[in-house]
Amino acid sequence: MKPIFKLMLILSVLVIAGCSSPTDTTDHYVAVTSLSPLTSITEAIAGSKIEVIGLIPEGENSHEFEPAPSLVTTLEKADVIILNGFNLETHVIELAKTSKKETTDIVLLADIHIPESNYKFDFSFPEENGHPNPHTWTDPMLGLTFAEEITKRFTDLDPDNSDYYQSNYESFKARIMDLDQLIKDSVSSIPPNNRKLLTYHDSFPYFAERYGLEIIGAIQPSDFSEPTPREVIDLIKQINKHNVPAIFGSEVFPSPILTQLAKESNAEYIDELRDDDLPGEPGDPAHTYFGLLIYDLEILVRGLGGDTSGINEFDVSPTHEGQTKTTYPQ
Repeated sequence: MKPIFKLMLILSVLVIAGCSSPTDTTDHYVAVTSLSPLTSITEAIAGSKIEVIGLIPEGENSHEFEPAPSLVTTLEKADVIILNGFNLETHVIELAKTSKKETTDIVLLADIHIPESNYKFDFSFPEENGHPNPHTWTDPMLGLTFAEEITKRFTDLDPDNSDYYQSNYESFKARIMDLDQLIKDSVSSIPPNNRKLLTYHDSFPYFAERYGLEIIGAIQPSDFSEPTPREVIDLIKQINKHNVPAIFGSEVFPSPILTQLAKESNAEYIDELRDDDLPGEPGDPAHTYFGLLIYDLEILVRGLGGDTSGINEFDVSPTHEGQTKTTYPQ
């Protein structure tokens, strides 16, 4: 073979090797995500084309999650790593930086799309700590923004299937817009004086701002400890002052303090909210991002005295077509 042809062959091989292609250990692309709401949004866009692997087991406190060394293998085969950001997955990021392929991007959705002027600081996430509240996914319009970013990433990764990802995004968007209107209608049915939210963990600031609920406060301090006796007394005064109809707890953060607050105030104690734990089991029709938002919406509206008719009729099933390759750790 002549030298010139040898050189051309070598260059061709190098160009092909540098192009985007599935990981060496699989015949398809792999997206690694963190908590289950983001896994569900990612799955809605990926459909049957990209394998999606969640890292944080459902029902586990995502703020304190530390990835096991065994997850290195998962991160090594990722073609893209999709995280919430806002300091929620610091341990995952640390491990990913030392494990991932050089060409694999770490996408921090909240950091990319929420400007500093829209950061939310509160009792559980005070401004002096420097980290905004990370519970961005409770606002479905932010969920839609994240889905759009994921669609762009998948299109760049796998341009041959760009029409497929765009179609999945459009289906997801249509459902989100219907949900947005349902939430507006449901919240408007709550008596105006009842549109006040007090939760154990500060999980709904983005949702509350979007839909006109006033955050009275949260019970859990920024270090995730129990509130002090002085703080409990102040909370009771605050509840009675604002005539808060209900105090909302979550299944992830059970606390006897909530029972005490309910007994010493006129508020109802409801400990059923889910922060990032999808309803049901993987494969169930309601085990989706939509299922989570509808589940919490019904509890909030009911607890605050609004009209819940129609909420549970909303379609929470997956918006994509066909079987997916998605793993939700349990």
